[in-house]
Amino acid sequence: MTAGRTVTVPTLDHGNITIPEPAWCTGHTGAPAEYRSDTGHTGAQHRLVHEGVELGTAMLVQDPFAVHSDRSIKVLVELGGNGITLDPTELEALAASLVGYANTLRELALQLAVLRTEEAQ
Repeated sequence: MTAGRTVTVPTLDHGNITIPEPAWCTGHTGAPAEYRSDTGHTGAQHRLVHEGVELGTAMLVQDPFAVHSDRSIKVLVELGGNGITLDPTELEALAASLVGYANTLRELALQLAVLRTEEAQ
C-alpha cells in the first residue's frame, strides 16, 4: 500500500471508518454501505470480450477485514455466464482472444506477486 493514502467509507456496523487504500484500488466513491467485514478494495477490471460478448473478467481484490477468508491481495477471476455458438473461423478467433487474455492474466500474476512482496515488507 502507498503510505499516507487513506479512504473513509461508511459501514453498517462501525459507522465511517478510515482505512489505508492501496494505489491499485479504483476507489470507493458511491459504494453502498456494507458491513466492515465486507469492505474491500477492487482494482481495474480486465475484461475478456469476444465479438462483443463478455466472457470473463479479472481484477485485483483485497478484503482487509475478512472474517472467514484470507485478507491478502488476490486476483478475482470470473468466467462464463454467456454462451456463444461458433463456426470454425469464429472459433479460431476466440482461441486467439483467449491466448491474448492469458497474457493479461500472466501480467496480473506478476503484479500480484510484486504487491504481495511489498506488503510483506
